[in-house]
Amino acid sequence: MKKLKITPGRLILISLLLIVLIVQIYPILWILLSSFKTQGEFQTGNPFSLPDHLNLNNYIRAFTVAKLNLFFKNSIIITIGSVLGISIFGSMAAFVIEKMHFRISKPLLTFFIAGIMIPIQVTLIPMFIIYNKTGLLNTYWSLILPQIGFALPMSIYLFTAFYRYIPDEIVSAAAIDGCNIYQLFYKIIIPMSKNTFITVITMNAIFVWNEFVLANTFISETIMKTIPIGLYDYQGDFGNTDWGATFAAITVTILPILVLYFILNKRIVVGMAAGAIKE
Repeated sequence: MKKLKITPGRLILISLLLIVLIVQIYPILWILLSSFKTQGEFQTGNPFSLPDHLNLNNYIRAFTVAKLNLFFKNSIIITIGSVLGISIFGSMAAFVIEKMHFRISKPLLTFFIAGIMIPIQVTLIPMFIIYNKTGLLNTYWSLILPQIGFALPMSIYLFTAFYRYIPDEIVSAAAIDGCNIYQLFYKIIIPMSKNTFITVITMNAIFVWNEFVLANTFISETIMKTIPIGLYDYQGDFGNTDWGATFAAITVTILPILVLYFILNKRIVVGMAAGAIKE
């Protein structure tokens, strides 16, 4: 077995990677440990110290004081609705642009990709006025529709980058065998691009799950709040905050995203590289 040679350059690289890893992991560990502290430990103890014992009452209060289960339900509905719309419309639009070969396909792709340059903030007031007049404020649609709209440019770009490497002969052969356009897309294109779908779904699920600006602008009723703005309910009178319950709620809310990413991270890397290599 060949022995790995440790050179000064390799040692420096490993040290830098360890530092980056610690910087990335430490905030998560600190939040997790803080979620077990009592209110007294936050007020009198060192904020970076370990908890004296595992205090599960913080997690109980997280689900009872601020209706965390309700915020979870709202975030799940909005996340699922958004990623479904993004992946379905993005893949369909990319398929038409890249494989139908009509006259304005390239200008149309440029038009969609140009949407990446539009910041969400400049559209908040126009969208608020429209939603107020149409009765969409404090509804799921007020968050799902803009999430789909602003995520489509990047999603279409990722899908077209992969579809570009699917030979046109496959499409032609399927058409000759009797596949209509819908069968071609659902039975051939979608199975071939599963890694790109996973990438688009995971990236946007993480963003939608943690989105704050749109939810804070269009949602004011407690019953419709998502997790990011629902955490404000832990703010008490005179600025007093139940830090134990707050950190417990944060821990519970970041776990689904972390689990999802660690399970699918290899497919995400493949999907991101789909424009350079085939799946």
